[in-house]
Amino acid sequence: MTKAKTDTAYYTIKRGDSPLIATAIHSGHNVRHNISNLFALAAEERLREEDPFTDQWAAIADNHIIGHNSRFELDLNRSRDKAIYRKPEDAWGLNVWKDELADAFAEESLAQYDSFYADVKLFLEEIQQRHGCFVVYDLHSYNHKRDGSAGPEADPAQNPEVNIGTGNMNRQKWAPVVDAFMQNLSSYNYHGRQLDVRENIKFEGGHFMRWIHDTFGDNACVISIEFKKFFMDEWTGEPDHAQVQEIKKALAQTTQPVLAALHTVCSVL
Repeated sequence: MTKAKTDTAYYTIKRGDSPLIATAIHSGHNVRHNISNLFALAAEERLREEDPFTDQWAAIADNHIIGHNSRFELDLNRSRDKAIYRKPEDAWGLNVWKDELADAFAEESLAQYDSFYADVKLFLEEIQQRHGCFVVYDLHSYNHKRDGSAGPEADPAQNPEVNIGTGNMNRQKWAPVVDAFMQNLSSYNYHGRQLDVRENIKFEGGHFMRWIHDTFGDNACVISIEFKKFFMDEWTGEPDHAQVQEIKKALAQTTQPVLAALHTVCSVL
């Protein structure tokens, strides 16, 4: 199949031949020009809660979906009625807007939300028709130093380096796929050690995962993958480039075992 690329201001969908899709829907930092001056938050404050560099990891799959705009403008991992952060309690206690966002601006954002989900549905339908079933690496990152760059880290017991969210799937059915992913990621030689990879400790998965499972049923296996921001300074946004690339390598070496497990599961559907 000839690979095609679809771009909008908000996201990129890249099509390939595999039943594996990698997504980075929180990687974006852009904001629309007509609302950029309405934010109470500075760009660096928004960046702190975004998922930078996850778009680089998504490149391990020939199918990928990348978000380009900030989650503070439109959160693609929340239901439509919660996709715009209206109140501080929607956004980690942060006051996002200088004034209440006008409905006209909100509707402009929500039109992009609708386009995204319509395009992703068509995209995944094509993959399902070709392969029968598919697996999604739903890539994210999360903060663990809420008290400042020099402050204490969140308790490692409740904040694994990699949190695998499987809270909205038929876990028994997809056990071979999820277990293959976790075992291979956990066993990877990460700079002479193993990553702390655990399941459903910090997060169980968001709306995007639930929507795919609800839409495609037992034909879809979405693994929500949250990396703690140990690979960067979450307060300045500065990455450790060597670790960003090492994480990408660690994810890449999971793909063949995961695809083999997917083939086994799908062959008995």
